[in-house]
Amino acid sequence: MTRLQPVRGTHDILPGEARRFRHITETFRRVAEGYGLAEIATPIFEFTEVFARSLGDTTDVVTKEMYTFTDRSGDSITLRPEYTAGIARAFISNGLTQDAPCKFFAWGPMFRHERPQKGRLRQFHQLDVEVLGVAEPQADIEVLALAHDLLTELGLADKVTLELNSLGDGPSRAAYRAALLDYLHAHRDGLSEDSLNRMDRNPLRVLDSKDEGDRRIVANAPILTDYLSSEAVDFFAAVREGLAALGIPFTVNPRLVRGLDYYTHTAFEFTTDALGAQGTVLAGGRYDGLIEQLGGPATPGIGWASGIERLAMLIDEPPAAPRPVAIVPLGAAAEARGLKIAHDLRRAGFIVDMGYRGNMGRRLKRADKIGARAAVIIGDDELARGIATVRDLDSGSQSEASLDGLAGALAAFRP
Repeated sequence: MTRLQPVRGTHDILPGEARRFRHITETFRRVAEGYGLAEIATPIFEFTEVFARSLGDTTDVVTKEMYTFTDRSGDSITLRPEYTAGIARAFISNGLTQDAPCKFFAWGPMFRHERPQKGRLRQFHQLDVEVLGVAEPQADIEVLALAHDLLTELGLADKVTLELNSLGDGPSRAAYRAALLDYLHAHRDGLSEDSLNRMDRNPLRVLDSKDEGDRRIVANAPILTDYLSSEAVDFFAAVREGLAALGIPFTVNPRLVRGLDYYTHTAFEFTTDALGAQGTVLAGGRYDGLIEQLGGPATPGIGWASGIERLAMLIDEPPAAPRPVAIVPLGAAAEARGLKIAHDLRRAGFIVDMGYRGNMGRRLKRADKIGARAAVIIGDDELARGIATVRDLDSGSQSEASLDGLAGALAAFRP
């Protein structure tokens, strides 16, 4: 017999993990709405061009990791590897440029064909925040504050470190690009083939290389912050001062970069060593050139994303789900009445589980297994007298209650 297994890099989210997911997403929604963000959802797949234009044709995501296929109409379609490009596309195609500034939050599944590892899957889930149409550093501060508040609410503030850097403005990056190219050309004999291919087209991508030889060379490369314009220096100072005023701790990491040209000014990552090797749990940055690159008007933007699977591995066990009341009917007449009792109790705000089969012993064992708080036992004798036996499954005590007054008798067991 064939063993049925999920596809490599995917997994089933069973009730225990689903409870962690729900705790994370509900906390995220509450914190994001507190900052005035509106929820948005975009399709799970887009035309491939949306991601190729936004992520760049030299990135590993585009060249190696995207799930791309040709549909029956002959269009090239890609399952979304990240959220920002789709939200940027929606911002343009729905005419939302007229409504800027727009502040969005979203969450859902993403898809990348990469090597599965701890907390990193081929179908994974992300939280996402995007603020479009605000050029001032106040947006950077607020987006970072939202991230800090979320991690604090999830009990992770002492497990993460905020690393911050400036990518500068256009003149800053042009000056740095020239200096970096000079350095890389001087060390080209030691670079990997991938980095040689990227060097002239997008040299900042070399800084992200995972090749050990590349990493040794990059360790001594020029630092971008040494090439910041005076305007970029002032912008970065305003962000740091704003975070300090809010009491949000951070460290400046001058080696933190983004390889795509539309990224500007602030780049950041919340990292942790609680998963073993240092890992990123939330990352983002300012992308003032993205909307224009996708064909829209010049529009500043900043955002971040966080992997739900990784957050779920870090958080403490969420509060247990409210315990149900179990209906234990005995006999055909009691089962018919039990359905109506269960329905009425649910409408009155109770969580109710219905025992479908077995004698009273088996049904009470099921009630114990699901963690029921109380059992409502109904048999022919109880029906004849218009009552039910209510058993407190913690203390073992029991009493009788009128069928018409069950909601009141069970009030202590309402969640």
